[in-house]
Amino acid sequence: MLVILKENVENLGRIGDVVKVTDGYARNFLIPKKLVVPANENNIAAIDHQKKMLEKKRAAEKLSAEELSKKIAGFTCNISRKVGDKDKLFGSVTTTDIADALAAGGLTIEKRSIHMKDPIKALGVHTVEIKLLPEVTANLKVWVVKEGA
Repeated sequence: MLVILKENVENLGRIGDVVKVTDGYARNFLIPKKLVVPANENNIAAIDHQKKMLEKKRAAEKLSAEELSKKIAGFTCNISRKVGDKDKLFGSVTTTDIADALAAGGLTIEKRSIHMKDPIKALGVHTVEIKLLPEVTANLKVWVVKEGA
């Protein structure tokens, strides 16, 4: 039986693929779980239309993410912290601090999009990666300075 996948199915294919499966597998498992629809002219046309709409949406998202990436690359993030002896920070600079500093600068980024191996625990310039989409990333320069300096 020819079916069109509505969801990604492991070892079978991705959304929109037309695959041939056994009748029993389709009737007893795939169709009741709404993972597939039978491949007929109407369903193929509907899936093609959905694919085109999804591609347009993804292209628009990618374009806006690339524009935001350029803004982030040109943005300098200054974060001031209290320091102790030998310029050691009290606490650290985390993704939340960076997201708040970006929001204060007019850029709204979710903190889970900001990737750091460890929190920043030293003064100076640090480069932080921001992953806007799986294929679009931006590098942000974060300046950690003494409070009141």
